[in-house]
Amino acid sequence: MKRGIITIIVIIIIGGLIAWVLTNNKKENQEKIAIVTGDAGAVVVKTAVAKKDTLNLNFTANGNFVANQDLDLLAETSGRVTSILVDEGSKVHKGQILVRIDPEYASLDLQNAEASYQKLKTDQKRYQSSFETGGVTQAQLDEITLALRNAETAVQQAKRRVQDSYIKSPIVGIVNQRMIEHGAFVSPGVPLFNIVDVSKLKLKVNANESQVVNLKIGDRVKITSSVFPDQTFQGKISFIAPKSDNTLTYPVEIEVSNPEASNLKAGMYATATFEFPKQEPRIIIPRTAFVGGVNSKKIFVLEEGNTAKIQEVIPGRIVGDQVEILGGLTEGDTVISSGQINLIDGTKVKPL
Repeated sequence: MKRGIITIIVIIIIGGLIAWVLTNNKKENQEKIAIVTGDAGAVVVKTAVAKKDTLNLNFTANGNFVANQDLDLLAETSGRVTSILVDEGSKVHKGQILVRIDPEYASLDLQNAEASYQKLKTDQKRYQSSFETGGVTQAQLDEITLALRNAETAVQQAKRRVQDSYIKSPIVGIVNQRMIEHGAFVSPGVPLFNIVDVSKLKLKVNANESQVVNLKIGDRVKITSSVFPDQTFQGKISFIAPKSDNTLTYPVEIEVSNPEASNLKAGMYATATFEFPKQEPRIIIPRTAFVGGVNSKKIFVLEEGNTAKIQEVIPGRIVGDQVEILGGLTEGDTVISSGQINLIDGTKVKPL
């Protein structure tokens, strides 16, 4: 009996505590609402006037120059280096011999391949004559003919190895780094030189989605470098990535002519200035005016009597924190730029 009375008392106490907590929370919420809505019950908001203005599409982007071509030249045959004909800083042209590798082993392979080829060529003629008189079968003739073709291929490969003992430059450029010494033994895949072509440079920069839509291949771009503060270089866009990178920006490459007198180097830091023709004035509103983002196409406008009205608009270009409006608003309309989270259509508001 006593145990039942104690249980009932505990339940009453717990119920009283829950009621007190709920009442206290309700009071706090009402105080917060009072702060937001003000004494008159109106929601406090910030506003902005829709006005015509000219969007400034110009922007700058920083990046680094890279060489037009950057090539690590590798050995394609085995042998000992007998002659190095260029050094670091040497200008080279396409097809110029840079290194000679002892062709002794390659020459011996060529001699053996040619000897085997000549023997099989003679044997194939004998088999052909014997086949015509019934001395050998068609299968035997086909077998020797196949062996002759394989021997011919082996001769061509051996000749290529002899040619590969004379290492030639595949591009026009400058020897940036020499990685071998006279007398060293090399094998296929060993790096010999790093050759760069800096007759043209590429400035690699990034543009965000609102910037990249205004760019196209061939556009002229002004380029400056802190290394040459008194000079301005001209470039043109040669590549625009069709897909954004991990930072949600789009890589853009700008090709820059680099005569010797300019002294621009690959790796230097530079700034690209993208300039666009003056735009026609359009109605502009803050980006924050949109309910849930620009893609919603919905904003609140302030009507007479300080009432918020939901309205659908047609957004255009986005530049920074400003959005171009193509339809749905007229110049002079007042839009609510902050506080929309507390609004529904017809809510009374108090503009700051």
